[in-house]
Amino acid sequence: MSFFSKLKDRMFKSSSKLEEGLDAVVADGAEEEPGETPHSSDPEPQDPTPAPDSPAVQGEAAPEPAVGPGVLGRLLGRSAEPRRVLDDDMLEQLEEVLIQADMGVETALRVTANMAEGRFGRKLSVSEIKRLLAEEVARILEPVARPLPLYASRPQVVLVVGVNGAGKTTTIGKLASQLRGAGKSVMIAAGDTFRAAAVEQLQVWGERAGVPVLTAPQGTDPASLAHDALSRARAEGTDLLLIDTAGRLQNREDLMAELAKIIRVLRKIDPEAPHNTVLVLDATTGQNALSQVEIFRKMADVSGLVMTKLDGTARGGVLVALADRFGLPIHAIGVGEQIDDLQPFDPEDFAAALVGSDRGQG
Repeated sequence: MSFFSKLKDRMFKSSSKLEEGLDAVVADGAEEEPGETPHSSDPEPQDPTPAPDSPAVQGEAAPEPAVGPGVLGRLLGRSAEPRRVLDDDMLEQLEEVLIQADMGVETALRVTANMAEGRFGRKLSVSEIKRLLAEEVARILEPVARPLPLYASRPQVVLVVGVNGAGKTTTIGKLASQLRGAGKSVMIAAGDTFRAAAVEQLQVWGERAGVPVLTAPQGTDPASLAHDALSRARAEGTDLLLIDTAGRLQNREDLMAELAKIIRVLRKIDPEAPHNTVLVLDATTGQNALSQVEIFRKMADVSGLVMTKLDGTARGGVLVALADRFGLPIHAIGVGEQIDDLQPFDPEDFAAALVGSDRGQG
């Protein structure tokens, strides 16, 4: 299964809810298309009138669910799609649907305004709205879709930050394994020294990928471990050093001081370190992801994002809101626990999966 197919499949609950919302918006003010249903003045049929949605009324065989599951799929299989005039009321309803998909108020307003430009007063169907929405989402995401940059200087230090439970540790393990598979030498520093489970998980990934994992006794100063890891990486000519960090936001001052100390210690060895500070976000937290970006940008000068857990419980619109508000590079997205479930971010694939369409078909 391709990553796009997996993404689309695992985002099904998100996309189906969005589809149902769009369908309801159009149906709420849909105007009858000519020939769609018989009128009272039409001749009486010779046979008993079939149910309105039966194939006989449409004059065709029962449609196959080729477009997708749910109400929208059934609608698109019919010969005449309901259409609604794009007016202020419809725009307001569209905004509400996008807000419920976690795009946030500002982004939802901007997206709908751009969708309406040059189309106000026209009749639109659900499939046309989906195509316009996917195009607008991809347009917002395109400038921020950038893989993690790789530099010639060694070692390249990548500091990975994020709240506990966001998928930091798993993301580091997957990145290390993928980079190792691409021929890079990688080292991991298990800098969340207060969580034994995080250290153990990194050790498992390290063994799986053939990557050394530097650890320290529980409670050790993370800055001390970071210093030792960078010194060793330099001595061994390692290409990339990935450093895990704690994510205890309940005491921001302590965490801020800890991250600041790690960065200060790293720069005593390499004034340019860390070369990347990657924030890992959990898509299921919705709009809370926005506040996490604000906090960690102040703490650690975040240079890029990775979004995890874009599965059936997530409302993926938050990624659009993040791109729209912050403009930070989105390096990768994750949809599961397997190594290939973390992939470089593709805006067109994501937009298509979000609205529940096939890529390139709107």
